[in-house]
Amino acid sequence: MATGCTVTLTNNTDESSTKDDVGMASKPTTTSKSWQVSVDSLNVADAAAILTAIKAMEPMSLMWDETEISDNQSRRYATFARRGLAYLNDCTFQFDDRTNSTKQLQFTGASALETVGSSVDVEAIALESYTKGQFVRLFLGSDNTAAPTTVIAAAKTLSLHVSLTMESSSTKDTTGDFDVQEPTGLSYDISTGALVRSGETITSSVGAKSLSGLETIYENGTPVKWKIANVSGDNNRTASSTIISGSCLLTQLAINAPNRANADYTATLNGYGDYQVSA
Repeated sequence: MATGCTVTLTNNTDESSTKDDVGMASKPTTTSKSWQVSVDSLNVADAAAILTAIKAMEPMSLMWDETEISDNQSRRYATFARRGLAYLNDCTFQFDDRTNSTKQLQFTGASALETVGSSVDVEAIALESYTKGQFVRLFLGSDNTAAPTTVIAAAKTLSLHVSLTMESSSTKDTTGDFDVQEPTGLSYDISTGALVRSGETITSSVGAKSLSGLETIYENGTPVKWKIANVSGDNNRTASSTIISGSCLLTQLAINAPNRANADYTATLNGYGDYQVSA
């Protein structure tokens, strides 16, 4: 269910011109090589697997090639096909109201690239179902001990972003020009947007956190428990299966009141400690 793919191959350069060179023109020379791949997809059913993979900080095999038109999953063994080891170092899941949920992945090369022969094949993957954003919601607790059981009232948007800090581990002992990258840390953040008022249009027997509740979390200035879960029931406020959970600190709360438009607010929460992925 991919919607886009970008491969970026980079020659990192240093300026090599000296006082011996006549004229003002630059003369860059290659000092190292690196590569990255980014992919966009409408499949978020594998969120647990993706979040587990980036947390593991282990390189995985990655390949690109031209595909057959019949199912767009069979290799055509193009001459430009390449493969190598790469770290999944950045992922973002977007769960917005009345839209198909999406994920964006970024991989950073961990080894030199090699050409791919016809002996390497791929496995066809069955099409997953689309996930509407309103059926995945953020739940918050009141502190870092209370279970996260309350959704954000009148929420419109939800984004989960996980990132690895990458650092070059190349030394003079490293053979070749490829710049070896390794992860040195993990961080994540959550952002959500909601209407300031919801009582005029939403009536529910299931409680929810309003702007006032988020302001209380801000005023306390301490971590709270959170989870992102699939939902159903009245006003999509009842959690079913949990996707991911952890603790977070509310770092920013922005209230927007534009003229002749609904007042809304956005909250940014930064991960506090590790997160847990549900099986």
